Amino acid sequence: MNKSLKAVILAAGKGTRMKSEKPKVLHEIFNKPLAGWVLSACEEIGSFENIVIVGHKGEDVEKFVKKQHPESVCVYQKEQLGTAHAVSMAKDTLGDFDGNVLILCGDTPLITAKSLFDFVEYHNKNNSDITVMSSVFENPFGYGRIVRNKNDAVAEIVEQKDCSDIQKDIKEVNAGIYCLSWQKIKGFFDNLKNDNVQNEYYLTDIIKWGNEAGLKVLAYILKDCSETLGINSRAQLADAFKTMNERHLNELMENGVTIVSPANTQISPETEIDADTVIFPNTFINGKNKIGKNCKIGPFAHLRGDCTIGDYVKIGNFVELKKSFVKSHTNISHLSYVGDAEVGSNVNIGAGTITANYNSITKEKKQTIINDGASIGSNTVLVAPVELGKKAFIAAGSVITKDVGANSLGLTRSSQREIKNYVK
Repeated sequence: MNKSLKAVILAAGKGTRMKSEKPKVLHEIFNKPLAGWVLSACEEIGSFENIVIVGHKGEDVEKFVKKQHPESVCVYQKEQLGTAHAVSMAKDTLGDFDGNVLILCGDTPLITAKSLFDFVEYHNKNNSDITVMSSVFENPFGYGRIVRNKNDAVAEIVEQKDCSDIQKDIKEVNAGIYCLSWQKIKGFFDNLKNDNVQNEYYLTDIIKWGNEAGLKVLAYILKDCSETLGINSRAQLADAFKTMNERHLNELMENGVTIVSPANTQISPETEIDADTVIFPNTFINGKNKIGKNCKIGPFAHLRGDCTIGDYVKIGNFVELKKSFVKSHTNISHLSYVGDAEVGSNVNIGAGTITANYNSITKEKKQTIINDGASIGSNTVLVAPVELGKKAFIAAGSVITKDVGANSLGLTRSSQREIKNYVK
């Protein structure tokens, strides 16, 4: 944990263009809310005691934060009066904190921990008091321009509508992320001004305030401008999903994973895959998973999260896994569902096998344990809780409700009958 770093994450907006009852920052990419991606990036660089500014349906956002990011806290902004006003809500919580404060928006899920780390490093190495993150766009229309002075420091941020003809040609724009030396700048939030057309309190005004106070104000240029893109619509949510997925697939391929058809494969950035594993088309891997080396996954496989898969494992077509641990050299080849299970090594699970792990009346989920060397015939149902011993053999078409011992045959099947000349 970095005790000298905290983050304030702005998550109070409604997100009208999403046309949803759900708060914008709780819309998901790979089953993880937008705000969750931002919080995770902050935590990865050591900032855990973060402050989330909530407003619209704040109770829902707070519930998520408490469950998934318990060291962070939520502070309410009852009226949305601008970005500076939102940050000012965190002033009492930050109090005498003597360190750097990152300011981020909760709808920017593409920001990476590496970029935030480099940003804070730049701020510290240059002894800056206020550092704004910037990006360079070939078409900067609509963005606030970064206006630098002769010393290359930031003189001001000028919004599109206020730009002069010369300023309109500036391609460096405000990316909306700040690193602030809290004790140096907290006075800015004591006397906020809203003398603008919208009558809102803008965080960009801190640049002019900092210069007038004799503080050092710098800008850090982010190389990949896509990282700061905010989500304001369903179309932008889909674009962010695509970008996040492509970024992770490229990283996996660079590290020795074969992605047969990247255009038809989706893998969560929270999933780790070792070298020489092959991912076949139309595979969807959600959440946090760990997949070993020399595995074959897919086609049409679905991993729903919380899965650990050993080396040389085959997860075949139309197989679904959830919250399962699978040891090495095991085959789950086709048309099966394995959930809440521990599966040993050298296990063979036949087509159409199901772990019946959920009781819809009690809402309980039970575990299935399949020990090393077990073989399960096609079209079998394993009703949890149940355990199969080492090298147990389950006959095809069985419904197994009791444990089966090592080297034993499990069989539940009514006797076959033949009625001669029935068709005639």
